[in-house]
Amino acid sequence: MKKRTSRILAVALAAVMLLAMLAACGPSGDTPGGNTGAPSGDDGEEKESILVGRVVPLTGSIANFGAGTPFIEEAAVEAINAEGGIYIEEYGKKLPIEFVVADSESNLTKASEAATKLILEDGVDIMIASHTADTVLPVAAVCERYQVPCITVDAPLDMWLDGGPYEYCYHAFFNSQTELEGFSAAWEIIGTNKKVGLLCANDTEGTLFAEGMTEIAKHLEGYEIVDPGRFTSGTNDFTDIINTFIEQDVEIITGPVITPDFSTFWKQCKTMGYTPKISAIDKANLFLSDVIAYGDNIGNGLLSEIWWDASMETASSLTGQTSQELADMYLEYNTDIQFAPGPIGYKHANVEILVDALQRAQSLEPEKILAALDETNLDTIVGHIEYDDDNACIMTIAIGQWVVNDAGEWEQHIVSNEYLPSIPLSGTPVAIPGSED
Repeated sequence: MKKRTSRILAVALAAVMLLAMLAACGPSGDTPGGNTGAPSGDDGEEKESILVGRVVPLTGSIANFGAGTPFIEEAAVEAINAEGGIYIEEYGKKLPIEFVVADSESNLTKASEAATKLILEDGVDIMIASHTADTVLPVAAVCERYQVPCITVDAPLDMWLDGGPYEYCYHAFFNSQTELEGFSAAWEIIGTNKKVGLLCANDTEGTLFAEGMTEIAKHLEGYEIVDPGRFTSGTNDFTDIINTFIEQDVEIITGPVITPDFSTFWKQCKTMGYTPKISAIDKANLFLSDVIAYGDNIGNGLLSEIWWDASMETASSLTGQTSQELADMYLEYNTDIQFAPGPIGYKHANVEILVDALQRAQSLEPEKILAALDETNLDTIVGHIEYDDDNACIMTIAIGQWVVNDAGEWEQHIVSNEYLPSIPLSGTPVAIPGSED
């Protein structure tokens, strides 16, 4: 087990806060993690399942990320539950996994409140979380506060680390550097003046992205960052930012932007006659339904990060499904979409990590689960997972481009896989139509 001496002060502080809360509640107060540490529940009833908390944006601006929950998670453990579940030594029997889902409403505060409820009222044994920093960061903070093990994916790794150090939380995803490396590999093929405009909101993710990108870009030969400052999410006027991009001859735009904000920005760009050669925006352009919703095919040529894809040469450690088989299963479930998006693979992988840790721990005691997570060495459907001393695992990405073909149909071409070769190339990146006019 890794040494945790660097985190003693943080853990001690969390323990003091927790003890103070329990003292205030008195003997009848709620107890965090009420389903752990004893052969029966706090009310004397025999424990019947492993309760896994799952905070998800089921509604709101990033609800597309939450789509597929709890279908994917439940499908991942269906076979295990059919055989009774996972053996837990302190109970002397197998316990099935039960997911307890709470809606974050795509809101940081609501995500924190939902996680707190899952711990204090529902008594979950362990938490898993994903779906951008807006979900992951508040859930991780709550789990640290109440000393509940938490496994997370799908939020930029450096932003997650900024909230650390972590004792109870473990995270796997790409960071700003691996993201920029992935995108810039595609940029080099297209060819630009290497002026990169930042499009970032004044929230935590936007601020940290801008700070990190400015520093990382110094290591990319010839690239110049143009930062017009932060915008307030929900604004209807991007005139100043667009004018800055026009005046500075920006040919690349990038940043983490939610779909409603990018839709407003991109439509205004068209109105003002500005079309950069490259748009490499996080969040907003991940899902084809959002790109189509911009209307008039103005999403044609937009780049998007590819975390996981049906073509990926990987398989599940849980079900044995290939990436293509997982994608086919999801598309049969959700017939409204054409492609299974990256979050689906990461949802499944999150459960792979969960089950692997619980099977090796054979316990619901937090310290035993943490010891098992420390020793994670697992090939999942999204790639290999092995945590470092910061409880982090750096993942990589490929780059895709949304393209309208000659028949007027939408396709996603994999245009750069330099850093994730397990996803095969299917096209060559091109400049956004109209940018050369």
